Amino acid sequence: MTIIFIDLLLAGDNAIVIGLAARNLPKHMQKKAVMLGTAGAVIIRVVATMLVVSLLKIPFLLAIGGILLIWIAYKLLVQAEAHNNIKSGATLWSAIRTIIIADAAMGLDNVIAVAGAAHGDYFLVILGLLISIPIVVWGSTLFIKVFEKFSWVIYLGSGVLAYTAAKMITHESEFADFFTSNPLFTWIFIATIIVLVVVAGVWTNAIKARRIQLNETSPAIVTQKSRESL
Repeated sequence: MTIIFIDLLLAGDNAIVIGLAARNLPKHMQKKAVMLGTAGAVIIRVVATMLVVSLLKIPFLLAIGGILLIWIAYKLLVQAEAHNNIKSGATLWSAIRTIIIADAAMGLDNVIAVAGAAHGDYFLVILGLLISIPIVVWGSTLFIKVFEKFSWVIYLGSGVLAYTAAKMITHESEFADFFTSNPLFTWIFIATIIVLVVVAGVWTNAIKARRIQLNETSPAIVTQKSRESL
């Protein structure tokens, strides 16, 4: 369930990429481009995720992956990415190529999150991705609308990513004995990571909103002073 939720949470950009890449194709070709492009992107993602799962078994890499996922959880709350650089394909195969390349470039956060949630289980990686494929293809637009209408869902999702990141760190083989012998500290550590990520996101968004407000009011103040000076 965690893997599926992570896939849905991070699927918004994928849906945008798919839509932008296929938007200039004839209607009867758009569906084929979406299906084939998504299939190619998923295959690459499965392979990449399984590779990351293998790499996370190397000492300290699981903890490093957890720290990176903490940053991803924070970025989810504060980012405002544009997709103007995604060019629409003029032909079916160019659209498919764009979908696959763009998804591979943007899918690192998803790969790390899913690999961390799987805890070394390749079956869970494949099953979670397979279950989420039809939802990503046909339901991502719906989820984007849900996120826009209920902004608190993003914070819930960021909390899930932070929880997964903290679990990755506590499951690091080099730290396992310490966390296993201190279960209370383990849950305090996990709760602290979740709170820090969410609070940092709320604080950063508040600062950004304040700056936007100041930028909007500054021209009006300058104009008023100019009029007074005249």
